Amino acid sequence: MYSESTPLSKVLGKREATKFRTARGITTVGDLLGYWPRRYQSPESNLAAARIGSYIVAVAEVKSATTRTMKARRGRMLQAVITDGSKDLEITFFSAHGHEGKLLPGTRALFAGKVSSFNNRLQLAHPGYSLLSDFDRGERRDLIPIYRAVGNLHTWTVTECVRMVLDLLDETPEAIPEPILDRRDLMDRTAALRGIHTPASTSEVDAARRRMSYEEAFVLQVALAQRRARQAQESTKARVPRPGGLLDAFDARLPFTLTDGQREIGETLAAEMARDVPMHRLLQGEVGSGKTVVALRAMLAAVDAGGQAALLAPTEVLAAQHHRSITAMLGDLAEGGMLGGSDIGTRVTLLTGSMPTASRRRAMLDIASGDAGIVIGTHALIQEHVSFQDLALVVVDEQHRFGVEQRDALRGKAAQPPHVLVMTATPIPRTVAMTVFGDMETSTLSELPAGRAPITTHVVPEGKPGWLQRTWVRVAEEVAQGRQAYVVCPRIGDDDEPDDDTEIFDADPSNGVDGGDDGDDGGPDEGDDGAGAPPRPLASVHRVHADLVANPALAGLRIEILHGRLAAEDKDAVMREFAAGDIDVLVSTTVIEVGVDVPNASVMVVMDADRFGVSQLHQLRGRVGRGGLPGLCLLVHAGAPDTPHERLDAVSATTDGFELSRIDLRQRREGDILGSSQHGVRSQLQFLHVLEDEDLIEAAREDAHGVVTDDPDLSAHPRLAALVSARVDAEQAAYLERG
Repeated sequence: MYSESTPLSKVLGKREATKFRTARGITTVGDLLGYWPRRYQSPESNLAAARIGSYIVAVAEVKSATTRTMKARRGRMLQAVITDGSKDLEITFFSAHGHEGKLLPGTRALFAGKVSSFNNRLQLAHPGYSLLSDFDRGERRDLIPIYRAVGNLHTWTVTECVRMVLDLLDETPEAIPEPILDRRDLMDRTAALRGIHTPASTSEVDAARRRMSYEEAFVLQVALAQRRARQAQESTKARVPRPGGLLDAFDARLPFTLTDGQREIGETLAAEMARDVPMHRLLQGEVGSGKTVVALRAMLAAVDAGGQAALLAPTEVLAAQHHRSITAMLGDLAEGGMLGGSDIGTRVTLLTGSMPTASRRRAMLDIASGDAGIVIGTHALIQEHVSFQDLALVVVDEQHRFGVEQRDALRGKAAQPPHVLVMTATPIPRTVAMTVFGDMETSTLSELPAGRAPITTHVVPEGKPGWLQRTWVRVAEEVAQGRQAYVVCPRIGDDDEPDDDTEIFDADPSNGVDGGDDGDDGGPDEGDDGAGAPPRPLASVHRVHADLVANPALAGLRIEILHGRLAAEDKDAVMREFAAGDIDVLVSTTVIEVGVDVPNASVMVVMDADRFGVSQLHQLRGRVGRGGLPGLCLLVHAGAPDTPHERLDAVSATTDGFELSRIDLRQRREGDILGSSQHGVRSQLQFLHVLEDEDLIEAAREDAHGVVTDDPDLSAHPRLAALVSARVDAEQAAYLERG
């Protein structure tokens, strides 16, 4: 008998073990048992689906079989006819050896192969097969598992290898405590493995999948519960702002009234920062809901309490935008100790990796001395030689661009644990928040501030005559009224890969999964030989800029470019000119996706919009309609004019970011939510569907809390501890969807 850690080479033949290792990285019994069937085949399936080029898996009976000597080559070939009772199909083996004694008339088998044609008749040439008498071993099976291909091993070979391993397997260690199994009516792990790999019915598959879904949810929730427990043991300095300080002065100068949501969340943040337990809170909200003002008020409270606040932004463009907007909102309150600055003011300092050496040194000195009460920066903030005098509050903007390790690296700059506020403008369904941000309390801004204008969204088929040119005429009309426009492209130059910040999806509009798939969907077991037309070139900033400059409709307009590879001072200069109204049309990559706030911009044109994710399109659209002017978003795609585009239609149909986030989640693999694609490993979520399995997630969260409360280190649950360690690293446990 074997355990899950047994090398596969000790159980299977050398050939099969080598195939599993080289094709799929499967080296142990446990690895093989974790190689789940992609679907199931009924023995009652028929041959009616046979078409030239299709890959079929069917149960059939040998109707006739003959062998004959070949004329052009040595040896004998076998030709047979198989039938499912309603349709016949020829099969051919160019070497009869090993087959003629098995494929006798009356024999039933599982056949699989790619359908071809010979003499105008459909056939399977050298198909794989498994005799049902061997396959079922005397048992009636309603379902036959079908696996993704492993090298050139056929799916039934994988099935037989799995069955062999299951027959020789000892009871597998259980990760879920027995009382929980009983309370949640879940089968044990060994039974679940058999129910998935050797099911007798669909109900058995469903029960096994439910148990494995729960295990995935449970492991994730235990990891998050452990993190919450560690955080609860931390102590820090309570940060209570002094009356009559920066926060009061800022509130008195606000030219607008805070929304009810902004006030309520502000009060929550103030109460949590006034405790001696570090705050860990997620602030999410719609595009333009005013998260930055809420975060700034918390930062001012930290400064009033004698500490410093640091804002970590994912890009230099966004960091510089935050620095400009916060400095502008504070006015002389951001000029503490400077000529003309307020007596109660502080300094707002920017630190990025590409700043000139002298500027960096000044910034780092202000940070270390405490003269800079508010520090805004990119990853440069977490570098080893950056030190703070008294870091009280860490604000992480657009958390989906960062991992827990980066967040914790910035926390490590504080003498004692700082309060942490994480912001995201990508609305998160509740189930995702529980699964991904389960170590944090969540606040949601759902009310938009006064002055936000409606945004109209249209899909523009580039192939329809005149539509693209009408887009540029429409841009010119907006500029003629004194407004400005963005044109976003996925690439910088024609020879470049998509820009680093751009999430490119499959070009097929019917395909909702991320283009970073591992190639298994439609893989060899489905008859796809992997060949395909090369992808069409995507629009680039430089080419589109040149086209617009030469376009008569835009004659005389000031058109500039912006992308991530420009020098920091050049990026900042372009954004300053655009914000000042000195640029009419900004052709950019997605570096302007979040945080960029130019109230005068009223038009957003997205080129190759069908290649962007739903959330990213929603974020881009949110750059317009911010200054009381009606916004216009034009989603250009180069596909066939009448081709449906689910993502584009969804974005054009609603501006509800929470509804779009659910659509986005359904269209992408859920493993990407946890960042698994960043690690080059198989998706963390094989069974759990975070939108559909809310009851399981709720139950797992409750059970995980009880287990961790009783056994924080999981010393009494070694199998669970091993799964938490192996499958949920810190970044995967808190990584939100890209985009």
